[in-house]
Amino acid sequence: MPKAKFTNIYEALKQNILHGDYNHSHLLPTEEVLTARFQCSRNTVRRAIEKLQDEGYVQSIRGKGVVLLENKAASSFKIDLHNFKGLASIQTYQDVKTATSVLKFQEIVIDDALSETTGFPKGSEVYYLQRLRYFNNEPLVLDINYFLKSIIQNLSVEIAQKSIYDYIEHALHLQVIACRRMIRVEKATALDKELINLRDFDCVGVTLNNAYLDDGKMFEYTESRHAPDHFTFCETVSLKDR
Repeated sequence: MPKAKFTNIYEALKQNILHGDYNHSHLLPTEEVLTARFQCSRNTVRRAIEKLQDEGYVQSIRGKGVVLLENKAASSFKIDLHNFKGLASIQTYQDVKTATSVLKFQEIVIDDALSETTGFPKGSEVYYLQRLRYFNNEPLVLDINYFLKSIIQNLSVEIAQKSIYDYIEHALHLQVIACRRMIRVEKATALDKELINLRDFDCVGVTLNNAYLDDGKMFEYTESRHAPDHFTFCETVSLKDR
């Protein structure tokens, strides 16, 4: 399924912002300029700007335009709360080299304990993966994934080393629409200490994710365990209506 036009516009504008193309004015171009540039409707441009606003890059102000918000990263990279399409997508917009090592790739059946943890019904057949994610050659995130076999068919180690979400959307032509995410901090396990570069920390940042298709079916449960000094999640809260 091809990406919506507004998504292409969003990605192009995000690149412009990150490259500093609008730093001289601190404003996005007007709707008239953007509709002419992208050959689209005002509504399509507004959807792209709304997505940029949700992610904290801009803020629409009546009578002034769309203002760029200062974007000072707290660390060498950040993970956006709104991004649920895999950590590999970080490389697209940030100056970060990413790599993945697939440590485990198994086909298992969900038992009572795993059903309680993942939300998949007992007896479901899933792909079980452990993947170590490298950022600028540092092992900083351990992903523990469960993908429902009946939906994410023919998954392989080769696909898991690249981008599973690219495979889901472009090879399987499935539309991912939502992710339920829980964030917490836990004491580091022996496996965390063995695999992740924790330095002197004894804890990890953890995200628990359930992902859903456009028919409402859950196809993924993932537990991501992060080195705490790179565990930076960003959310922008607008006060314009207060």
